[in-house]
Amino acid sequence: MTKKVSIFILILLSVTSGIMAQTNTGSIKGNITTSEGEAAAYVSVQIKRNSRGTVTDAKGDFTFRRVEPGQYTLLVSLIGYESTEETVMVTANQATTVKLHLQLSKTQLAEVTITGGKNKLANKESDYIARLPIKNLENPQVYNVVGKELMKEQVVTSFDDALKNAPGVSRLWSSTGRPNDGAGYFSMRGFSVQPSMVNGIAGISNGGIDPADIERIETIKGPSGTLFGSSLISFGGLINIVTKKPYDVFGGEISYTGGGFGLNRITADLNTPLNEDKSVVLRTNAAYHYEGSFQDAGFKKSFFLAPSLSYKVNDRLSFLINTEFYNGESTNALMVFLNRSRQLIARTPEELGIDFNRSFTANDIAYKTPTMNLSGQATYKLSDKWVSQTNVSRGVRNSNGYYSYVMFLDQGDATVQKPNDTLLSRFAYHQNSTTTATDIQQNFIGDFKIGQLRNRVVAGLDFLSIKTSNDNSPYLLFDMVNAVNTQDPRYAELNRPALDAKLAQTTAGQTKNAVSNYTYSAYISDVLNITDELIAMASVRIDYFDNKGTINYLTRKTSGDYNQVSVSPKFGLVYQVVKNKVSLFANYMNGFRNTPPVTQPLPELEGTFKPQQANQLEGGVKLDAFKNRLSLSASYYNILVKDMTRAASIVKDGQTYNYTIQDGSQRSKGVEIDLVANPLPGLNVVAGYGYNDSKMVESDINVINRRPTTAGPEHLVNWWISYTANSGALHGLGAGFGGNYASDNMITNDLRTGVFTLPAYTVLNASIFYQVKAYRLALKLDNIADKVYYGGWTTVEKQLPRRLSANVTFKF
Repeated sequence: MTKKVSIFILILLSVTSGIMAQTNTGSIKGNITTSEGEAAAYVSVQIKRNSRGTVTDAKGDFTFRRVEPGQYTLLVSLIGYESTEETVMVTANQATTVKLHLQLSKTQLAEVTITGGKNKLANKESDYIARLPIKNLENPQVYNVVGKELMKEQVVTSFDDALKNAPGVSRLWSSTGRPNDGAGYFSMRGFSVQPSMVNGIAGISNGGIDPADIERIETIKGPSGTLFGSSLISFGGLINIVTKKPYDVFGGEISYTGGGFGLNRITADLNTPLNEDKSVVLRTNAAYHYEGSFQDAGFKKSFFLAPSLSYKVNDRLSFLINTEFYNGESTNALMVFLNRSRQLIARTPEELGIDFNRSFTANDIAYKTPTMNLSGQATYKLSDKWVSQTNVSRGVRNSNGYYSYVMFLDQGDATVQKPNDTLLSRFAYHQNSTTTATDIQQNFIGDFKIGQLRNRVVAGLDFLSIKTSNDNSPYLLFDMVNAVNTQDPRYAELNRPALDAKLAQTTAGQTKNAVSNYTYSAYISDVLNITDELIAMASVRIDYFDNKGTINYLTRKTSGDYNQVSVSPKFGLVYQVVKNKVSLFANYMNGFRNTPPVTQPLPELEGTFKPQQANQLEGGVKLDAFKNRLSLSASYYNILVKDMTRAASIVKDGQTYNYTIQDGSQRSKGVEIDLVANPLPGLNVVAGYGYNDSKMVESDINVINRRPTTAGPEHLVNWWISYTANSGALHGLGAGFGGNYASDNMITNDLRTGVFTLPAYTVLNASIFYQVKAYRLALKLDNIADKVYYGGWTTVEKQLPRRLSANVTFKF
């Protein structure tokens, strides 16, 4: 054997043995959580024997590949937490799975700020957006997250204030407590939307939403009918509330916030395992809230209780039950409704000349909105590649009490020299309405390969039932009062005894009915890794909507029953220019809305309507760089809504007939930017920008080529900058500063009325906070400059003046 042949054989044997060694190795996969139940992101993990190390991702997951068979010890240490070691056994050609929990150091308690590269405000990973466990950079859809850490820095006491941190989202209406749609309204991408989803399934409300149980708020952008249907969302997107979940150690906190205009708020969060092996854990959040008004009448008070129970039966089966009980009582916020049938004389709030510190109501003209939401989730691991997830929710919302509002219906007030919008009609009625929603959802979630192509699939069935019963008095015109003359004696005449007396004299116009509808849906979505960098998403939903009509209990007749079938597709592409750091994305998304039948004036005009369809094209970039210290998404979207109904007219035999035609369309396009940065330890920046250009393309002559009132301001900006000292004598001391800008808002834009504009505004806020050991102290100043500004949607509503709030929290 020659020398060259000998060398060749030695090389061949070395390569072969190396290959065999690699094929006989195993791996270690794990997940790390903190004692608060949160993912321990960007924490170093080390194998003690050979000092190999890795870092957890945003979800706290880590992996060691090609590990020789044998026994190893993993070491995890993080400042402020007890060091943790775990012994694992690695077997050839198998993955060893381990879960680790970091316990707070007994000497540090809650005084410690977790470092290690984690940006506490930038966690955007979610299993709800795509109903699949995919990362933000792998998702071709845009969404924004407002987390509890940001809400804590801002001393947020209301859901509406929390949503001011969502780019491109503005509030149209405060909560009214009305039947069916009493929750607040917000504008997203040119369309109105209400919060109606909790943990990805139906979660309804007719009143306010207490933030005590909120882990995060997800604003999911664009028409999302493919995965979420149409009954509870809008063409602009949806608002999903993610609740706090139980974790496996004892802990919690008690907090009090007091502030101007009578603000008093107490919250409690208690988590405790119920058995020795910690397989059953109960977490309960509760809140009591009261605040008055800056006006001469008005209040809000509520009690909220949210127990949540988790039960891990074994490694394959687990249950999670969430319950929310909300009991709120409130007066209606002053919303001045503008006339909708004649030219407006005043075109700005200033021209109205109203003293908006008057409420035009009384504290005994109030309503209650008791709400219950119950949801359960059963998760069963069918195999290493498939999981069954069963979700059930039951929600009951009630509107009970007095609803009141004011509106300009008269041409002017004869008591003034110049006719103007001065005479307000005050309406009120007694409402008693209950809505029950039942959602049953079965998902099968898979993660498997076909050849070399990785597939992440969700296939699901969804059943939604919504039933409403109403027993309401007529809408009563109580009186007409001068909006400008503060000496008008009629102003003080509205109270409950006077209203009850007038309602008792009203014999016609009572509403006593019930309506029910059912939606049956099936969907499938596949996220396909064509390569490690190129990912495609394809989804489709088929939806059968069955409206059983409205039963009028006074006439014993049923009307308005119909059914429709919709098909909703969705496609997306993601290319990761830099793996796990920079991705380019594009999507086509569809949404739909069921259209009820209309009685036409002529037989030849009769026919069935199709569901409205919204189609979105969007493209942009997502960035997650510098170990989660910089998170950015920027996109351009273009939404076209077709098959909208509109009014039309036809002449036959010399007579004009008004009828409804389905050829309307609306275009909404714009840009959104969402930035979360942690440029220096302790320094956090949150900023967002939204630009929306909406127009009625084909519509009634009164609004054609005009911006719809649902679109809100054209430009929206939000920002928040905070710094917390992580060491030294000022350790635990922090401060934050930020605010919101909104451009002019055309709240009425109609040929019949003209344009009414709410002026642009900039509102600034600041906070200072200090956390030492188990205590946290904070001060918050809202609307620093005491800016007078307004919101509305064909209504004018003055917003909160300057208010100082103080918070103290004890953590255990």
